[in-house]
Amino acid sequence: MALGFSWIGACLLAVTVVVVLAWPSRYRRRTTPTQVQVLVLGDVGRSPRMQYHALSLARYGRVQLIGYYGKLLQSDLLDELDQHARLTKVPLSPAPAVLRQLPFMIGGPLKVIWQVLDLLLILAYRTRPAQWLLVQNPPSIPTLAVAALVARLRGTRLLIDWHNYGWSILAGTRGPEHPFVGVAKWYETVFGRLGDAHLAVTTAMATQLRKAPYSLPSSSELAVLHDRPADLFQPVPASSALRTTHRGQEIARILAEACKDDVAVGLLLAAKKTKILVSSTSWTPDEDFQIFLDALVRYVRDVPADHQGGHRPPILAVITGKGPQKALYERRLAQLAAEGQLPPMEIAVRTAFLPMSDYARLLALADLGVCLHMSSSGVDLPMKVVDMFGAGLPVAAYSAYESFGELVREGDNGRGFTTTEELSALFERLLDARSTAGDEAVSTGGQDELNHLRQGALHESTLRWPEEWDRVVAPILGLSDLKKDQ
Repeated sequence: MALGFSWIGACLLAVTVVVVLAWPSRYRRRTTPTQVQVLVLGDVGRSPRMQYHALSLARYGRVQLIGYYGKLLQSDLLDELDQHARLTKVPLSPAPAVLRQLPFMIGGPLKVIWQVLDLLLILAYRTRPAQWLLVQNPPSIPTLAVAALVARLRGTRLLIDWHNYGWSILAGTRGPEHPFVGVAKWYETVFGRLGDAHLAVTTAMATQLRKAPYSLPSSSELAVLHDRPADLFQPVPASSALRTTHRGQEIARILAEACKDDVAVGLLLAAKKTKILVSSTSWTPDEDFQIFLDALVRYVRDVPADHQGGHRPPILAVITGKGPQKALYERRLAQLAAEGQLPPMEIAVRTAFLPMSDYARLLALADLGVCLHMSSSGVDLPMKVVDMFGAGLPVAAYSAYESFGELVREGDNGRGFTTTEELSALFERLLDARSTAGDEAVSTGGQDELNHLRQGALHESTLRWPEEWDRVVAPILGLSDLKKDQ
């Protein structure tokens, strides 16, 4: 009996020692330097809002930016952020490639297990405890549960930035009846309540988050932080030589790698009447680019070209970004060109993946931005439109969701559409080579309307991220009274 008790005591002692030694260190305000961790369960370079958070935080103190930085995944970070002395980049380990080759029902859960272990190791042991942990949502699984657990263990406060809902995105890709969708929604609504404070990207989302099924407790602060452009996105004045004389040359430089030896692009850029359209995408199902292609085909079919005595100027449309459906749409583009539905010397659509600095300059030199973002939740907003406004670029944007009006004001800084026909009509009207000043037959001159929309976009460009962040987020984190770098 005594021997048995001694073994039990020894085991309990061993477990106690292991628990004590393995217990992660806690944040202590008096002894631990103030710092904030920013967690991105994804390619950091493709998460502009979280980069902007990190840059704002670095003006006040030290920041650890946690996410994927591998060469196969990383997009360019903002130069100012990448070189900031107060920023520490903490890389996560990507799941083994073999998991992506398995069926979703098997590979998905295994990937989540990998991410849970990796996040626990990084957040609880490989990094120093932080006063705040800021996480983006989505992805919800496993971020919210792991972040909430580590925050409790380390004495860290958890701030959840709601960009969208993870379950609604999953429903859009797997179908609303997929068994994982219900599980994902339950998970997100339960673990989403564990944040000490919350940010919502729109007022409509904030309203939803207080109601069922999310039911964020009234004890946790909830603030609306609208996306604003970073300083990288700046307009080019209409009178600038870069826009009036050298625009074609500058765009050719930007597209040099993507459109090398492309005769059609060279000829279009040499023509001063050419209109430049820009769209940005992650090439996922929540952006139906078939609408864009069909609208261009309809536009070519219905509107006579400028050289045919009509009022349809040549168009160069540049679609930037990378993602799973890019190759699919590139094949469709090639087929439309081969069939003559998009005559290469009149309407050229090209895809590119650009450094952030070149992308920002391209937006500033373009005539119209096009956004195909279809909100899975109905209450999020596309960051790409924010960047376009930052560069003073008016937009034509898909508008069939509740929060659309919080960003695009119809007839002021852009126009909305929901169908191929509506987008084609916008192209016909806004890209009209004539204007009321030069052609009395045009009752609503396209150039005049486009110039009016550009003025609205230029006004939007004066509303910047740093000021919005200081007003909304700094008080939540207790940073308002601290000295910041300008």
